[in-house]
Amino acid sequence: MAIRETGFTPVRAARSLVTGRTHVIGVVLETGDGHPDLQHPFFQEVLVGLKHAVGSLGYDILLFSSESPGNGSGTGASEHRYLARARQHRVDGLVVMGVDRHDTQIEELLTSGIPAMAVDLDVDGARVGHVMSDNVNGAASAVRHLAELGHRRIALIGGPQDGRPGVDRLLGYRRELQRLGLDHRQAFVREGDFYPESGYAEARSLLELPDPPTAVFAAADLMAAGAIRAISERGLRCPDDVSVVGFDDVQLAALLQPSLTTVRQDKRRLGQVAGEGLIRAIEDPELQPPVVVVPVELVIRSSSGRPPGTEVRTEGRGTHTEVPATTSRQGGAV
Repeated sequence: MAIRETGFTPVRAARSLVTGRTHVIGVVLETGDGHPDLQHPFFQEVLVGLKHAVGSLGYDILLFSSESPGNGSGTGASEHRYLARARQHRVDGLVVMGVDRHDTQIEELLTSGIPAMAVDLDVDGARVGHVMSDNVNGAASAVRHLAELGHRRIALIGGPQDGRPGVDRLLGYRRELQRLGLDHRQAFVREGDFYPESGYAEARSLLELPDPPTAVFAAADLMAAGAIRAISERGLRCPDDVSVVGFDDVQLAALLQPSLTTVRQDKRRLGQVAGEGLIRAIEDPELQPPVVVVPVELVIRSSSGRPPGTEVRTEGRGTHTEVPATTSRQGGAV
């Protein structure tokens, strides 16, 4: 009765003494020098899904800074190591995303025995699992959509080839071109970094080719936005002259002019799966963290159309369904 009347609840420290756990999940997020990781819309939505998942199960999130101290206090790199900080804060588990899997700090972290889940990163270990979108089938559905519209010169602005999403989206692009009997032109394959500036630069370069593409598949929506800008500055129109398809379906995609056809990742689901899988492994030390592939969906909007010089037909736009990648039709800009 007194407990109910006073509103007393056990403090976290006391609960930790009983359970041996802090109920804190560490999050390591990096996207490379000069990239605003926390401002990237993909990671924002993943973090929202993660927060809701772990919060509903009684856990909190501790976001690790990726910056070195650099304050002249004598604090060295050894004290700033992720593993040292994870142990200092006694986190129960880790979620890792946007990192270089070959970074020695990350390797040290993932082989430490602390339960961990990686997002969009194919790492494994005794206590490590990962979750990612179906990047191969998602890329294939984008190429297939453009081919069904009549495009034969389809370029790719892909992601970095040192990470699984970039590699898999390139693989899906190439496989679908081969399956459809379309030429694979090496000049049409460009590598970006998932940010607008690279999409803009690579699209400009593609449009300067003697026989430029009539369609561009950009492996991230931000790169697609950069590509649309390059098309416009060239005095061309999207999709009348060049069609563009992205990947992610961030909120910006529906607001662009024209609104962006894209492969939708269930970003909050990625965070949810990472959080729930990690906590199950924390609470059952015999359980291996899972490996999960989340389906994707092709969302057809206004940035993709038939190539110039072809007849307009009413059938064939946005009614097919992929497995596991699926298709839906949405209208113009919101």
